[in-house]
Amino acid sequence: MTYVIEGNVIKYEERNINTDLIIPARYLNKSDAHHLAAHCMEDLDPKFHEKKKELNASILVAGANFGSGSSREQAPVALKAAGIKCIIAPSYARIFFRNSINIALPLIEFSEIDELHTADKLQIDLEGGSLVNNTTGKNYSIPKMPQFLQELLAEEGLINFGKKMLHQ
Repeated sequence: MTYVIEGNVIKYEERNINTDLIIPARYLNKSDAHHLAAHCMEDLDPKFHEKKKELNASILVAGANFGSGSSREQAPVALKAAGIKCIIAPSYARIFFRNSINIALPLIEFSEIDELHTADKLQIDLEGGSLVNNTTGKNYSIPKMPQFLQELLAEEGLINFGKKMLHQ
């Protein structure tokens, strides 16, 4: 199985973008993913949705320690429901990383984010461990995603993966 993600970039160079900036606490009165998506990133960038739509962006590139702060599961849910298919950053808060994998939102650790820009068109091969910037023509190596995580992504998250394993 090959897991390839293609999409356009929306980039925030800030380090330590925390879960309060991803989904402000004042919107946690509902757990509906669409409600969370509507308010995703608004405290960091009130024009996030407008820019994302204009760019047709589905890959978020950000600075180091992305997802720091609380352990709120709603942060990756909000990003995924807002149409983000993948996040690229030099590092992540551990609980954010785990919460993202649990809902099948792939995260890529990539230290060369200076090489990626808003509106770049990327192709990411999680199995092969490559990132191609189709805008610049540059190719990069990224950590290969282990097979079991690819399977978890293919099943759309930990719960579906667990159900499949129980029924085998």
